[in-house]
Amino acid sequence: MTELHLDGPAELSVLLTDDEAQRILNRDWRQKDSATNVLSFPGREPDEPLEGLIGDISLARETLEREAAEQGVTFEAHFTHLLVHGFLHCLGFDHQTDDEALAMESLETQILAALGIDDPYAQS
Repeated sequence: MTELHLDGPAELSVLLTDDEAQRILNRDWRQKDSATNVLSFPGREPDEPLEGLIGDISLARETLEREAAEQGVTFEAHFTHLLVHGFLHCLGFDHQTDDEALAMESLETQILAALGIDDPYAQS
């Protein structure tokens, strides 16, 4: 697993909100007028030292509950997965290309395994 080394004190804010508030954030920041499960707002450039404000993550509780039920996983496991996903976005990871998606999913899977959570990308 890729190791991250803090360069100083670091901060990350996490908001657990409802679908309507998430929809407004998504509309105002991404011009997409719909709720989404997680939004990330990096607070640093990917090459900057890992310290200070790393970023903000917003998670839509209702969407997470619905997705967890659909996927047959606990809310806690799904919440943790999307928190890790959002955190990696704040660190500069993305999934715009297939290669980026594979790298990001691999890292998510490794982190989640270390936390005792099954691979969310495994075929059932």
